[in-house]
Amino acid sequence: MIIDVDFHFIETNGIRLHVAFAGPEDGPLVLLLHGFPEFWYGWKNQIEPLANAGYRVVIPDQRGYNLSDKPEGIANYTLDKLRDDIIGLIKACGRESATIIGHDWGGAVAWYLTATRPQYVDKLVAVNIPHLSAMKKTILSYPPQWLKSSYILLFQLPDIPESFLKSDNYKRLTGALLASSKKGTFHSVDIDYYHSAWSQEGSVTGMLTWYRAMRFAKLPSEKIAVSTRIIWGMDDQFLSVESAKKSLNFCENGELIFVGEATHWVNHEQPEIVTKLILEFI
Repeated sequence: MIIDVDFHFIETNGIRLHVAFAGPEDGPLVLLLHGFPEFWYGWKNQIEPLANAGYRVVIPDQRGYNLSDKPEGIANYTLDKLRDDIIGLIKACGRESATIIGHDWGGAVAWYLTATRPQYVDKLVAVNIPHLSAMKKTILSYPPQWLKSSYILLFQLPDIPESFLKSDNYKRLTGALLASSKKGTFHSVDIDYYHSAWSQEGSVTGMLTWYRAMRFAKLPSEKIAVSTRIIWGMDDQFLSVESAKKSLNFCENGELIFVGEATHWVNHEQPEIVTKLILEFI
């Protein structure tokens, strides 16, 4: 069954998000949250199977990305702001809660929402993103993670990272996607879609401001009671397996599943496996 994907702009938390919708309107609500440097398209492989299984699938371009609003300033990209965008989206769908699935930065928002406002989360799926406090502990105690995360320091600088990433028609952003993924993961048509999203006015600065705001974050340390499944591509160049393992220390009911022959981009490289792991969990 081929699924239609509809797009709407949704007002939430004082901004306007561009959102993809698929599946029956009365189905259980599932929100898919993308990371850097993606947009709703990053979940393209999961939309149809989830919708065919009867779920109402909702995928926003998060603030700062693609066609969604891009407010200026670090204060507009705090974890509280990012979390409240998603709470507002759940309410705009006429629901009280949803299953939250997040990859990379989208997973960071998912973890934070679950830790601080668990009443809005039915179940949590985190894809190649550790609990934020686990990430901090790993950076402090596990030198390989410090090396993997060193690029974040570059992103703290004003203006220079923007020029660096935009130069030569986004050559370095494109190269980062291709170099950190299995060969053949991202095709030319995918890159064209990403270039279009990155070319939206203010997008590169919006994406980078997520990193710049992170240094002011107050990370929750309480254990999460919501049922949680962590899916992890084992060859992640950016995040260590150690951080994934430490994340279980912050879950009362959590499990970690490793996926072989996959990197940070596991939902692209092993879409059938990732989708199966999501469906059997939710």
